[in-house]
Amino acid sequence: QVQLVESGGGLVQTGGSLRLSCAASGGTFSGSAMGWFRQAPGKERESVASISWSGVRVYYAESLKGRFTISRDNAKNTVYLQMNSLKPEDTAVYYCAAKNTDQISAIPRTYDYWGQGTQVTVSS
Repeated sequence: QVQLVESGGGLVQTGGSLRLSCAASGGTFSGSAMGWFRQAPGKERESVASISWSGVRVYYAESLKGRFTISRDNAKNTVYLQMNSLKPEDTAVYYCAAKNTDQISAIPRTYDYWGQGTQVTVSS
């Protein structure tokens, strides 16, 4: 059974940084695109970033470019999200997701597997 486990969330002050990790297990992720999404209270789940298997193709939500960086270590079946210059509006539950294909996407319903999420809270 495929499992995605996020870690690295927490409470941070405005301007701080966090690095989220997502460890994948229970399946073959060779050739799988992965992504990060977030959902704030009362809002829809939105795409943060996604990355192809090779790491060559990446996508970022326009509003997050320059502050967030997605990366992956395929030897460890792990994808990361480095978040810098955090703002209170970045407060949300952050989810990791994986696809059965290598096509990066910002659309949640195109992903096949999801983690349970990790809370990120940015205080002002």
